[in-house]
Amino acid sequence: MVNVQCSMLNERAVELLCRLIEVPRISREEKAAADLLQDYMQSELGLEVQRKGNNLWSMQPDFDPEKQTLLLNAHIDTVKPVAGWQRDPFKATREGNRIYGLGANDDGASLVSLLHVFAELAKPSPKGGAGRGLYNLVFLASAEEEVSGKGGIESVLPLLPKIDVALVGEPTGMQPAIAEKGLMVLDVTAHGKAGHAARNEGDNAIYKALEDIEWFRDYKFEKVSPLLGPVKMTVTIVNAGTQHNVVPDTCTFTVDVRSNECYTNHELFDEIVKNVKSEVKARSFRLGSSGIDENHPLVQRIVALGGKPFGSPTLSDQALMPFPSLKLGPGESSRSHSADEFVDFCEIEHAIETYLKLLK
Repeated sequence: MVNVQCSMLNERAVELLCRLIEVPRISREEKAAADLLQDYMQSELGLEVQRKGNNLWSMQPDFDPEKQTLLLNAHIDTVKPVAGWQRDPFKATREGNRIYGLGANDDGASLVSLLHVFAELAKPSPKGGAGRGLYNLVFLASAEEEVSGKGGIESVLPLLPKIDVALVGEPTGMQPAIAEKGLMVLDVTAHGKAGHAARNEGDNAIYKALEDIEWFRDYKFEKVSPLLGPVKMTVTIVNAGTQHNVVPDTCTFTVDVRSNECYTNHELFDEIVKNVKSEVKARSFRLGSSGIDENHPLVQRIVALGGKPFGSPTLSDQALMPFPSLKLGPGESSRSHSADEFVDFCEIEHAIETYLKLLK
């Protein structure tokens, strides 16, 4: 019975994925894709859909407020296509067992797989239905995930019922990521004094910045996570100077900080400010490390099905969830944001089969 279900759901999921690829859905520009998805959920799957902005969600028909609630989440949006695509990123190209197209892997495969599994489990049944177990189910297709935008999941969570745990569909090779690193972006400014480059004048801000850049490169935070490893700091952008013969009075650079669960972003910021001479400003403190206890029943169920928990270095909407969560989805993280992004048909089929076994 499961195999018959999977075959049917797989065909529908692949068809929807191809349609979504051909509707550009870059972050903050997801309206057309959200319109398509809303119409599909209502007319093709018979779901009752609620919407805010470009976020869509649906609750199982017999939602029981006495039960705990499991959120199934995947995101609609994609990054912009990078240079190097050999195929049209906005055309679903089928080659062999693969579907190529922007967002096929991140996060289209998870989105269509979770949606069809949710729709299957939410079907009314005189015997109580497959989805009427320990948890209520809520499906959420969120927007602006790739930019951690305020118009994404953060704007929707207050409108949902109380969530006890979340399964986030992201490309993890269908292995459970039970922790993920947080993100803090720093804008750093070294201040000097302008002068003529031909004379011994001024105070070169670039030279001041170099000392702090070296610190960011070499400093090691003491606490190392068994799942996520050490805190990682990377200088990614440097800007200074206006012309060749003027000593620059400012040098700005950007630092990407990936936090583990051993530190809050505020704690990392305070330590950084104590150690560098430049002016440091954090764009946000809200994207902390997130995860779930490895003894949580959801994790244990996945392990019983053969899953091997790990820690993920990449950020997702988990960072904005104030409840336990894990990532589990088809595809591979290494393909995300790359040219000629793809997903295999068999990965979607395996995801649907695994989700059904897990959620039943």
